[in-house]
Amino acid sequence: MQFGTQSRHAHLSSLTIEEGIFRLHTDDGALLGRYVLLATGVRDKLPPMEGAEDAVRRGVLRVCPICDGFEAIDRRIAVIGNGAAGEREAEFLRNYSDRVTFLELASRHGRKDWTPCSGGIERISVTLSELKVKNDRVTLSTPEGERNFDVVYLALGCRPQHNLARSLNAQCDERGALLVNGHQETSVPRLYAAGDVVRGLNQVVVAAAEGAIAAVDIHNKLRAS
Repeated sequence: MQFGTQSRHAHLSSLTIEEGIFRLHTDDGALLGRYVLLATGVRDKLPPMEGAEDAVRRGVLRVCPICDGFEAIDRRIAVIGNGAAGEREAEFLRNYSDRVTFLELASRHGRKDWTPCSGGIERISVTLSELKVKNDRVTLSTPEGERNFDVVYLALGCRPQHNLARSLNAQCDERGALLVNGHQETSVPRLYAAGDVVRGLNQVVVAAAEGAIAAVDIHNKLRAS
């Protein structure tokens, strides 16, 4: 590749450190390095609905209204979630449409009493079995008939993919995001992290900036060593 870099596509199973050298164990052999920058991100929690992954690829189910809420202007929008987090997301989406419904998942103990959200948002207590992905929309079965939504946002949270760093005892915050200093270095010396696996705004431009900050610090330390 340009500038002498190498690109390797492999499954990384574990990360260890011996005598100051990191060893990345992959299904294509081991890689050694004095510094490691992790950009392992997070995995969004999808509802156990048939066709959910394909619906995400087609933009019917979405996970980031900050990223693409503008694409749903004036459309029929629903938010699937629980409690205050889901309600906040529904309220945010009111900036793009006045047809926003909060589909609050019923607890395992049964449905919750219906209560309205603020800002004129309709709240409906649902079970996942009542929701179906049909072509370019999501439908909700109700006693009054089917309700159709053009776009459905998921407010179900995500899981940080931090196992590699945690195997070296890197510190995390209460939500599982890796803690880093101003140069993106974790609590493990010479192990860096950038992007969604670090606490902050989960945006591509933010991840790229954090990667640049980490890369400059690594470069400067390599030059000085």
